[in-house]
Formats: sequence, structure tokens, C-alpha cells
Amino acid sequence: MAADILLTRIDNRLVHGQVGVTWTRALNANLILVANDLAAKDPLQQKLMSTTADSSGADIRFFTLEKTIDIIDRAADRQKIFIVVKTPADARTLVEGNVPIKAINVGNMHFAQGKTEITKKVYVDAKDKEDLLYLAGTGVKIYIQDYPGDKESEVNDQLLKNV
Repeated sequence: MAADILLTRIDNRLVHGQVGVTWTRALNANLILVANDLAAKDPLQQKLMSTTADSSGADIRFFTLEKTIDIIDRAADRQKIFIVVKTPADARTLVEGNVPIKAINVGNMHFAQGKTEITKKVYVDAKDKEDLLYLAGTGVKIYIQDYPGDKESEVNDQLLKNV
């Protein structure tokens, strides 16, 4: 039986109030899986994110991308999983590693040098564009949506044409 992955979200802040409470509750997730190599090795970051997850009632795990790929198929049936990654590249690594992701929500990707504004909260560069279009090309539903219930913007060539 495949892991029950409710949603994967790209958010450069990883788990914060919006993700740890609003999204987790809207999805009815009982496990937040942070798939990020740096967070998997950073106890302080884990402590801060765990506090946020606790307020939603969900468990939280911190795995490297490789560990996520290696063990996702061992998830228990009762686990309703919400995966959070930092970048489109992280999401692409999981999809290439055969993690059964059906939908990717692009949340926050902050402004940085060389990035182009797509929405008020999503800025991408050429590498992000390449990874996002790769993901869209695999048949994964990929869209930008800030909060549950907000309008969804499909990620496609048209949306990313100016990047």
C-alpha cells in the first residue's frame, strides 16, 4: 500500500503557523514530514517547528530527502502525511525518487537576487522554473495557493513565461 500523502508544499520557511496549523488542519493531516537535508540535522530548527506542529495536534518528523525516499513506502496506513519541502529542487528529488506525490502546493518562495515575481509570495529563478515545469510534466498537480480555500494558480509555461 502506498503512503497516504495528502499534499506536498514548497515553502522556504518550512513549518510555521500557516503550514503547521492552517494547512495541517485543513488537510486533516496527522503527520507533517519535513523533507529537507539541513532541517534534518538542525535540532534548534526542529524544536521551533515541533512547537508549531504540536499546536495542530499532528506529529512531525524531520528526514533528509534520501531518507524520505528510502522509507516513505513503510508509512503506516493510519498516517495522513503532509510533506513540506523548502525548494522546487527538493520536491523534484522526491518525485524522481518515486515518492508517490500527486499534488504540490507552491506556498512561499521569497525574493532573492535573480528571482522574478510570479505572485506576491512566489519568486522564481531559472532553476526553480526548470524544476517546477519538470514536476508539472510528470503529471503531478502543481499550483500556487497561499491559504486553503484561496484561488489556485496552476503552474505552467504560461505562468512562468517571464522567468
